[in-house]
Amino acid sequence: MASFTSILDNDFYKFTMQNAVVKLFPKAKARYHFINRGHHKFPEGFDVLLKEAVNEMADLRLTKAEKAFFARNCPYIDPTYFDFLQGYRYDPDEVKITQDGPDLEVIIEGYWYRTILWEVPLMSLICELFYESQGLIRASDEGVIATAKDKIEKYKKLHITIADFGTRRRHSYEVHDLVVRTLKQYGERTFIGTSNVHLAMKYETKPIGTHAHEWFMFHAAKYGYKMANLLGLEHWSDVYRGDLGIALSDTYTTEVFFQQFDKKLTKLFDGVRHDSGDPLEFTDKVIAHYKKNGIDPLSKTIIFSDGLDYDKVERIANYCEGKILHSFGVGTNFTNDVGLKPMNIVIKMTDALPEDDQWTPVIKLSDEPMKHTGDEDSIYIAKKVLMIDNDNV
Repeated sequence: MASFTSILDNDFYKFTMQNAVVKLFPKAKARYHFINRGHHKFPEGFDVLLKEAVNEMADLRLTKAEKAFFARNCPYIDPTYFDFLQGYRYDPDEVKITQDGPDLEVIIEGYWYRTILWEVPLMSLICELFYESQGLIRASDEGVIATAKDKIEKYKKLHITIADFGTRRRHSYEVHDLVVRTLKQYGERTFIGTSNVHLAMKYETKPIGTHAHEWFMFHAAKYGYKMANLLGLEHWSDVYRGDLGIALSDTYTTEVFFQQFDKKLTKLFDGVRHDSGDPLEFTDKVIAHYKKNGIDPLSKTIIFSDGLDYDKVERIANYCEGKILHSFGVGTNFTNDVGLKPMNIVIKMTDALPEDDQWTPVIKLSDEPMKHTGDEDSIYIAKKVLMIDNDNV
């Protein structure tokens, strides 16, 4: 059954955020919930299988070879963090799993610097166990390799750079491993790395990522919605001093982000990541923002990562050509294109306790209303505070 063999089998931005949380918010607590967007029906006993897999994760630990790889590839992270990670152990008591008929509930709660690592591996386990528990048969290894090879060879013809962002909703570790191996083998000068640190080490490629929505969601709980983007980026730059310089723009809509992305931050950060809404409209907004601040857009980069497939990538690449630098992070379309329906699930932070205060609901206001997360009252309040048109977003 599904299991993990490496503590680095996780997305890079989870580790970079963990490092920042340890430095800046060591007393903060967080709560996360599993959200079943696809309304998948889980078979009887699924909760037992998931609990068993979660309990096994307590045995994972950073090896000396993994520590050396991580430190060598990330000189901007202090050695103290790698010592901390070497001593880190997953605590299954932080994860509560229940099942009522076909409905699965998963809640993660504890100190933020600890619980931050659970989201990605839990989602991976849920996906892999879902297929295994029902005996669903995927494409053969040869078929997986052929599909990945065909995709990367088509991407090469677009003269773009592309990375694997597919850990969270992969079909399985085996498929993910085959895909990254194939991308590395056939994607010279096009495939530039993976968000999965374990596979980056295994295939001697670059671990890629910066921060996620939860970074800004926590800042909203601690400092308020109006200051969340600004202070989130300020604190990120305090920790990384110009490294890891791609800013996520859509936690509270792109419009609000650019109001707070001041000239200093605009110059400091290498670019922005697109994760929701129309990518071409987003490109126009980004270019206009750089020009308004006297910055050549061709000196900055947009990383596109929202539900990408070849047709969408081709359209975006053609639109951006000659206007702004661009790169792509492809997730499920790389790691779960095996002849089965990919799962539509997320795990999101729902509450934060900044420091000996009180639990505060946190929300995300995507550029797509269907991607909003959080309770309705908090969403309504945030829109009022940020002066977002409730009829349009």
